[in-house]
Amino acid sequence: MKRTLGALLLSLVVLTGCSSVETGTAKVDSTLPTAKVTVEPADGAKDVAVTSPVQVTVQDGVIEAVALKSPEGKEVKGKLTEDKKGWTTTEPLGYGKTYTYSGTVKGSDGKSVEIKGAFGTLAPGAQTRATLFPSDDQTVGVAVPIMVKFEAPVQDKATVEKALKVTNSANVQGAWAWLTDQEVHFRPEKYWPANTKVKVEAKLYGVNYGGGAYGKADVTSDFTIGRNQVVKINTPSHQLIVERDGQQVASYPASFGKDDDTELNTPNGTFVVMQKDETFSFDNPRYGYTNVVKKWAVRISNHGEFIHENNDNAGNIGKVNSSHGCANLLEADAKAYYDTAMIGDPVEVSGSSLNLPAQFDWYDWQIPWQQWKAKSAVK
Repeated sequence: MKRTLGALLLSLVVLTGCSSVETGTAKVDSTLPTAKVTVEPADGAKDVAVTSPVQVTVQDGVIEAVALKSPEGKEVKGKLTEDKKGWTTTEPLGYGKTYTYSGTVKGSDGKSVEIKGAFGTLAPGAQTRATLFPSDDQTVGVAVPIMVKFEAPVQDKATVEKALKVTNSANVQGAWAWLTDQEVHFRPEKYWPANTKVKVEAKLYGVNYGGGAYGKADVTSDFTIGRNQVVKINTPSHQLIVERDGQQVASYPASFGKDDDTELNTPNGTFVVMQKDETFSFDNPRYGYTNVVKKWAVRISNHGEFIHENNDNAGNIGKVNSSHGCANLLEADAKAYYDTAMIGDPVEVSGSSLNLPAQFDWYDWQIPWQQWKAKSAVK
């Protein structure tokens, strides 16, 4: 009798153990589809970055159809992966908009799963526009700086600078320098090599400028560096020398700024050809002259220096420095030089008593290289 009871108890223990294992095993509900869908950003998300790609990913299934639409009903462009298990947008979104997504997925079990949801993008406090120089298809001189200018001050300069990219056919390295809160320039340590192809990409749309402002649009440019032409002026020589590819190609008699008046000296430094005008008015009431129009004017500084024709000063040209800071040439010589000058050409001045502070555009080459690099916001 005791033996029979013991056997019965053992049987109950075994049966209880088997029941426990079976109870702990998860049972799959065969009525549910196997496909699992993930959408980023998720349904109901807010303040989504406009440059963040919208992504749909699927496990145990494939995408049959997917669409992302703006409030206006415009479909956002996207790309399906080859295995149809993923989809991502291929264009940026708009600021301050609610986007809806929809579609279907077919699971490995043949059952369909609906894709459905909506999210909202960031609405910036301000959208800041940027401009870029040089522009597309320009051919410019070897001292040209790349300039990105902003219509409002930039607070987060480092983030903005990281969105700027320069590539070139000569693989020349350079650096960005913030000259003001609204302007950043790029230049190499030395002049650009002649005939270099340069590409600038300022991917600024969606970039956080700080203070609630974001980039309004991307700006890009593809331009070419032309031949290497450098003007060299040693003011006591009364000559303006033009060198091309390292060889002197012209020497013109000139009259520079008055030697005995520092305010009127042609200042020392490396300047850049900024502007060309067949005629230009040099009116300056401060010095008592009005209606003074000269030909073949090439601006080299916003301080007021030009290279231009001044036949009225012919008696001093090549002999005496008598101008108010400009380089005066005879008309034929001024025309000959004007025809060869290119925006971005360097003009190197020495021998003067005046050294200008680096504040009159374009003064990029008046800043030593180490100081220039220190003006980058990216450390």
